[in-house]
Amino acid sequence: MPPSSDSTSAAAKSATTGGVQSLERAFDLLERMADAGGEVGLSELSHTSGLPLPTIHRLMRTLVACGYVRQQANRRYALGPRLIRLGESASRLLGTWARPYLARLVEETGETANMALLDGDEVVYVAQVPSRHSMRMFTEVGRRVLPHSTGVGKALLADAAPDEVRALLSRTGMPAATEKTITTPEGFLDALRQVREAGYAVDDNEQEIGVRCLAVRVPDSPTAAAISISGPAGRVTEAATEKIVPVLQEVAAALSVALTATGNGNGSAPS
Repeated sequence: MPPSSDSTSAAAKSATTGGVQSLERAFDLLERMADAGGEVGLSELSHTSGLPLPTIHRLMRTLVACGYVRQQANRRYALGPRLIRLGESASRLLGTWARPYLARLVEETGETANMALLDGDEVVYVAQVPSRHSMRMFTEVGRRVLPHSTGVGKALLADAAPDEVRALLSRTGMPAATEKTITTPEGFLDALRQVREAGYAVDDNEQEIGVRCLAVRVPDSPTAAAISISGPAGRVTEAATEKIVPVLQEVAAALSVALTATGNGNGSAPS
């Protein structure tokens, strides 16, 4: 999730949108908690939000009572379990909203298009539109994979701090799915550097022999998301990559606009 803006207060947003100030402040605090890793103290929230402690304490009491926040034994506050159901429902909707954009990818590239999210330490595929080719990839919706062997995993982690990447890899391990899978933290960090330089990620037979995948992150997505195309290595060649990547980047930018649009469903499907 992108960091909350410190320059725009909930009060200012309420004044410009006609919203309910207490609701906007409560959601702002939840986002700040997520940015901080899910657990914070009241003083930290006061410092980052600019709100007085009594106001934060009142809002947090309400969020605790509703189950969206819980108070820990150390008196700090953590995101609560009721948010899980909301998140799961939102993830399913995210896949639904992405389908028209994935369909455009299939139309313009001819290959299977996917959308994936980072869920904890794993990558989960939440949407797919299959290629019309008889030989196509079958990465089913709901499938979970480790980030180090996938193009979407590289795209999702490209901007993460090296220490965070190392910690994730230490938790998941780096099993080899094929002989081309990257199996060392240094090798993976180097691959992430290449993603940042090139603007896209590649899975070159690393998850499955004979399959290549090209992926880009969806910029400014409310939750870390990436879209990709995958197909046989004989079709997703270096020459094809030069034509496919600009389409991927254009579709990702259009999807970003739709996902971050405010108001009553202002995002529109691609033409």
